[in-house]
Amino acid sequence: MVGGALALALATGGLAVTLVDRTPLSAMAAAPYDGRASAVAYASQRLLAQIGLWQLVEHAAEPILDIRVSDGASSLFLHYDHRDLGAKMAGAPFGWIVENGAIRQGLAAMLEAAPAVQVLSQVRAERLTPGDPLAELALDDGTVLAAPLVVAADGTDSRLRGQARIAAVQWRYPQDGIVCTMGHEAPHDGIAHERFLPAGPFAVLPMTDAPDGTHRSSIVWTEREKRAPGMMRLSDAAFGAEMQRRFGDWYGAVRVLGGRWRYPLRLLHAERYVGPRLALIGDAAHTIHPIAGQGLNLGLRDVAALAEVAVDDRRLGLDHGGLTTLERYERWRRPDNVSLMAATDGLNRLFSNDIGPVRLARDLGLAAVERMPGLKRLFMQHAMGTVGDLPRLLRGEAL
Repeated sequence: MVGGALALALATGGLAVTLVDRTPLSAMAAAPYDGRASAVAYASQRLLAQIGLWQLVEHAAEPILDIRVSDGASSLFLHYDHRDLGAKMAGAPFGWIVENGAIRQGLAAMLEAAPAVQVLSQVRAERLTPGDPLAELALDDGTVLAAPLVVAADGTDSRLRGQARIAAVQWRYPQDGIVCTMGHEAPHDGIAHERFLPAGPFAVLPMTDAPDGTHRSSIVWTEREKRAPGMMRLSDAAFGAEMQRRFGDWYGAVRVLGGRWRYPLRLLHAERYVGPRLALIGDAAHTIHPIAGQGLNLGLRDVAALAEVAVDDRRLGLDHGGLTTLERYERWRRPDNVSLMAATDGLNRLFSNDIGPVRLARDLGLAAVERMPGLKRLFMQHAMGTVGDLPRLLRGEAL
């Protein structure tokens, strides 16, 4: 999704783009491909609107109006209400929950129709050879591409990052993420719940109702790595009972809808985001814990920054794939990525335990923040992605 968004952003800025992927667009857009839904922050939505994608996914987007953070069975909680954002943002949601399938379908339609984007599928990059003024990218079908800039959006186990000898700090959390869609009796009213349990966070994210009127939410369930396979083997009825036990009776009776998916949880941060004629974006540069639902948003912020520096330098007649341009991108993105990575890792470690004194301290912390409107507002703005030196696309402006 991040690579496709970058291809469209660069194309809107006047660059010719070739997108290489092992999986055909039609397969990625198919319903069984990915059971996840993503949180699209307010600023990220502005980027998607500028590249024309939001208009194709808006029908499947459910606004996040409130966020409720609680610690297990504690009566103390933290509540973010979009009505507290102030006059400037009056009525704006924190973001939207959109099924990945809808995003992929929209991307596939746009990429196939974009005259400036060539899509090569069922092939993969085998070898990157930097050069001046062009790099060469050899594919496994014998094709050799040449371009001033190669962008690796090939995920946590990035092949191109390894070929460029860019090291990464990484570790595997002793947790898996279980993802599914939950049907429930009562409407969710646009509330996103983040419940911290000893095994890890249990997120209930508001989705659009099903065509038959069933109320739906996306479940992102962090479970201990050793217990997750057993959870996946449960019958739908038993699995639904486990969901009910963790979430309670907020929405009445609940049940699982459709399939379930399990993903290993990892942290990765590349020591460099750039090399000769090469830039890393999205999970190839940084993979974070899903505790705050910000993985896609970090990738889209990479898209906005890289597209802006590349398009601006190309318009000035400069080498938009040269290290001077790419290092501007890295300087722009690294502080944001590092700070959010540290925050999500720290929160997961702080809350994924049941140690009495630690639990008391964090509950008092939640209660304290709840009583500090200014600090709450700052946290809400961070969740929306509207803090800091934003690229034009994230401000809702054209490249």
